[in-house]
Amino acid sequence: MTGRESVFLRRRLAVDPGYDLHSFRYFSLGAPMAEHVGRLAAFLAQLDAPRVHLVGHSLGGLVIYRLMESGLIADAPRLGRVVFLGTPAVESRTGRRLGSHALGRRLLGHAACSEFLATHQRVWRFAPPLGIVAGDQPIGLGRLISPHATPNDGTVSVAETRLPGATEHIVLPVSHTGMWLSPRVARVLASFLEHGHFGL
Repeated sequence: MTGRESVFLRRRLAVDPGYDLHSFRYFSLGAPMAEHVGRLAAFLAQLDAPRVHLVGHSLGGLVIYRLMESGLIADAPRLGRVVFLGTPAVESRTGRRLGSHALGRRLLGHAACSEFLATHQRVWRFAPPLGIVAGDQPIGLGRLISPHATPNDGTVSVAETRLPGATEHIVLPVSHTGMWLSPRVARVLASFLEHGHFGL
């Protein structure tokens, strides 16, 4: 992602609780997951901070998951807490449906195809506490690709976000892209990063 999509959320976190924020930019269509993971590891290594929290939206959460799994982080004790926003950590019905066609696979890109089109048994077994925010406001193009019969954010169902091993999971009335704009998402995110719980 370019980082521009998270500008409102980052502004809120910069003011309260006053974090020094860094946006990791990756082009999800043009490189395999291993390349994103390697670049993220290098990005974190050059940050001059005693503690680093990680926040990933959608596929970004899976980039973080694969980073933790890879063992590329030499100073893992420096990691604080991790939050996933609308990450299809269990599976992605929309991704599988889109990836069933050649054009859809091109739209998904290498990294998403590797995560969504194969079966993965993901479990959060890593030291940093993980908080997961899911949405149940079904607004988005994902409804046209693969309608969900259960609560969803328009792209990802709530059930698809429930990664085993997570510390906390919360469902808010937001859509998949609306998470970036929601003051409530910003509040619960700040609470988890500061205190290890969503504060509701």
